[in-house]
Amino acid sequence: MTDKFDKAPAGSPAGQVSVSKGATTAPENIKAIPVRHVGRWISGIVVIGLLVALGYAFSQGNIQWQAVGDKLFDKNVVAGAGRTLLISVLAMVLGVILGVILAVMRLSKNPVTSWVAWLYIWFFRGTPVYVQLLLWFNLALIFPVLNIPFIYKDEMTDVMTPFMCALLGLALNEAAYMAEICRAGIQSVDEGQTEASHALGMTQAKTMRRVVLPQALRVIIPPTGNEFINMLKTSSLVYAVTYNELLRSTSQIGSTSYAVMEMLFVASIWYIVMTSVFSVGQYYLERRYARGSLRSLPLTPLQRIKVNLASFSNRPSGGVSA
Repeated sequence: MTDKFDKAPAGSPAGQVSVSKGATTAPENIKAIPVRHVGRWISGIVVIGLLVALGYAFSQGNIQWQAVGDKLFDKNVVAGAGRTLLISVLAMVLGVILGVILAVMRLSKNPVTSWVAWLYIWFFRGTPVYVQLLLWFNLALIFPVLNIPFIYKDEMTDVMTPFMCALLGLALNEAAYMAEICRAGIQSVDEGQTEASHALGMTQAKTMRRVVLPQALRVIIPPTGNEFINMLKTSSLVYAVTYNELLRSTSQIGSTSYAVMEMLFVASIWYIVMTSVFSVGQYYLERRYARGSLRSLPLTPLQRIKVNLASFSNRPSGGVSA
């Protein structure tokens, strides 16, 4: 007995009907098998092993961890952290103000002001901060008396207090770096902006203040945040001029209690906390100034967590359908 075949041509309606009947069958679900990354697992296990070994080594060391917890919020330590924050903020503010002035001088068409600004930047970027602090601290050796005719006269040792030495040493050094950051930000603004402002009758100073600098802030802000975080750590160098900041406060406690390493751990914890807090602030400040340059801002860490949790909860239990 022979089977019956559909003799209708492929292009006939009958053929089309047979195809459409076959297409009604739902395809099977595709089971997606993830690619195995053996190297990732091996490297992850190696890193975890090294961290465990490091933690075990510190746990077996002769460290009085109870002293770290007891002295973490000691009044002298907290006061030292406050002085570190104070000297960092003041030095950064002076450094930014002087850096803007130096950047404008550097870009000036006046050869005298441009050369002076270049010489200042060359000197302070070419010498270590530690050396500059010692120069201010020992200034009385070459200028015993500070004499400004008809204005001020006093002993240099009374003028150059540890606070003043720390402030001048940090601020003047920071101004050299901020001058280059501000110069790069100013040069990032299109020259057509300046030409248009001059065509409207605005002076050079007014153009710089109202047109160029506001646009340059988008380039200046991110590295300025990095400079401030670096300033928090660099402020530990004022230990050399006997300014009683965080490192000096913890070192004094460590020398009297014989817990030298423990107090260094305390100082490190405070530095990490302060830099972490200001790093978060810098991140959101950069997002604010990036609104005009990016079409869509990247997700914040909190938003990424919410998106990942939402995608994980909405993930289907079966395979991936075709």
